[in-house]
Amino acid sequence: MLAVKTFNSDQDVFRRSMRLMGSNFEISVVGHDAVRAGQCIDIASAEITRVEKLLSAFNDDSPINEINRNAGIKPVKASAEIFRLIERSLSISDLTQGTFDISYNVPDAETVHEDKQPVKLTSYKQVILDPEKTTVFLKEKGMRIGFSAVSKGYASDRAKYILQMAGVSSGVINADGDLLTWGLKPDGLPWTIASADPEQESQPYARINISNMAVAKSGNLAAGDIAGQPQKVPGADSKKDCPDGILKSVSVVSPSAELSDAMATPVMQMGVNAGLCFIDRLQQLACVIIDDHDHVYTSREIDYLA
Repeated sequence: MLAVKTFNSDQDVFRRSMRLMGSNFEISVVGHDAVRAGQCIDIASAEITRVEKLLSAFNDDSPINEINRNAGIKPVKASAEIFRLIERSLSISDLTQGTFDISYNVPDAETVHEDKQPVKLTSYKQVILDPEKTTVFLKEKGMRIGFSAVSKGYASDRAKYILQMAGVSSGVINADGDLLTWGLKPDGLPWTIASADPEQESQPYARINISNMAVAKSGNLAAGDIAGQPQKVPGADSKKDCPDGILKSVSVVSPSAELSDAMATPVMQMGVNAGLCFIDRLQQLACVIIDDHDHVYTSREIDYLA
């Protein structure tokens, strides 16, 4: 575990990197004692592992697999945690008009054309929830749900909650560059993207205040090297300055890692104009969009965070 010394403060930032959920996680906590910090990081990593098992589609006894096995057959009783996660996911699907969708289908002989191309018969609207019985029913045979789009974000939110319950008043969870912060740095200043993840110091808007916020990025590797240093386009909030072309990356800022995770890819698919208009209609969300010409476009809320 790395202890980052700070000046003019009796607290340090204690960091540990680990491989969890197939991703590189770095958990940082602000505190006075290395032993106590290590214990807190242990319980946070244990919570992330628990979430991974809970949402896994590979374990035969996982609750998600039970729901999927009974697609087109019967409703399945779900735990309150799983039910609420599905409920929130369907709300985001409604909000994005289906651009975000946890449902997919496994093709069989009845769902494949003569040219062998699978037909997508499923949508989030065919996920039926019964709030009174807390059951989940997938209407179509061969239908499945999965949480790969939000699992890291949800795990980060849960780890933050566990750390706060353990008395950690400030920290950062970095999941493959997606950031979740709370509290303040030991010097009393807010966390920024650069201070939460020093590897992003050269990125545009690295100084954005993200204390008590989460940042998730969706990138298009085919568009080129995302690690460049694009320049902000003057008046980029104007539609005439926002050509809809190939996007390199979208970074979404919100109060929740799960929400930022869920929103990043839909905004990427919407393009510059639609993506900015979409985010600007929502409260407590902001985004930075970089196109394939290294132009940077920002939503209105970014000005309040910079």
